[in-house]
Amino acid sequence: MASVRKGQAPAPLSRAEFHERFQAAFQDPAFRQEAEALSHIEIIAWQAYDEGRKAPRKRPAGAGYADPNYELSIEWMETRERLLRAQSAWEDSATPSRVLLINGSPRNDGTCPGEISKTHRLLQLAREQVDAAGMQADVLDLSLLSSSYELRIHPCKACVSTAMPLCHWPCSCYPNHALGQTGDWMAEIYERWVAAHGVIVFTPTHWYQASSALKLMIDRLVCADGGNPDPTTTHGKHPDEAKALEEKGWDYPKHLAGRIYGVVVHGDVAGVESVRRSLCDWLDWMGLVDAGDEARLDRYIGYYRPYASSHEELDRDTGVQEEVRNVARAVVRGVTLLREGRLPQPAEGLSAPRPK
Repeated sequence: MASVRKGQAPAPLSRAEFHERFQAAFQDPAFRQEAEALSHIEIIAWQAYDEGRKAPRKRPAGAGYADPNYELSIEWMETRERLLRAQSAWEDSATPSRVLLINGSPRNDGTCPGEISKTHRLLQLAREQVDAAGMQADVLDLSLLSSSYELRIHPCKACVSTAMPLCHWPCSCYPNHALGQTGDWMAEIYERWVAAHGVIVFTPTHWYQASSALKLMIDRLVCADGGNPDPTTTHGKHPDEAKALEEKGWDYPKHLAGRIYGVVVHGDVAGVESVRRSLCDWLDWMGLVDAGDEARLDRYIGYYRPYASSHEELDRDTGVQEEVRNVARAVVRGVTLLREGRLPQPAEGLSAPRPK
């Protein structure tokens, strides 16, 4: 069996170092009147850190799991149950069609820039088409990461690179109460992806890449592509057990396969084509179904023009506005045809000789 390599982890924080980290969140002078209370809370937080109480609330997994007696995080189990309900509704032909519209820009007028993003405006054009088709539009605005209190997407810890079965579906890395890694938005975001019959991703181009807000979500969706829905098979995060499972043979289940997708990428100087290609490749890899050429769009808005007038450039660019509407129209048609069983899938039923 493949060995588990060790030797990179940093040393645990000392009590004094922990004190400095903990108190850093309470620099507002208004907290001084509660210094004694904060000191008591710090002691509890230190004990949780020192003892590694990642998931302090647990219960036996129960029926349906490989090891029904193994105790799982209650928070993880609640998320998992919501995903199962969402998947059941997705498969029900009586469920209204739902399109997830993802705003990948971190900018809104409630953040430091003080102005809405062009990405937001493009998304609204698409939303009008989804609404007009009588489908439910679910707007996932990732700019809330930069404008909402204690809302975050923690980074992926790359469990999958140790062994695929160690990457649980949904992600079980968070919340980690021992490390203060809480407030993770992904538990809700997983459910919204599962519930969607169609997905349209909108993003600006930031330094030849998708935005950092969008990339955080993308990385955390790795568990949707081959992730393990039963953490009791690895008894939590035991890499040796996960390696043994994968070496025995793993089927790499695609938990979001069958959703229709579209992509809208915009920029002002360079990089839109590569971002659009990488996003489409990612969605293809996860088993989503593209809605055709009209649903894969990359465009420059105000090419080499000043940033200050970029919204005015979008006002004048009626061509790109109509192209974005066409992305939404194509996705709406794709969702309709797929749910009616009328969308040809030439590769359906073929098995990958090298799944991963």
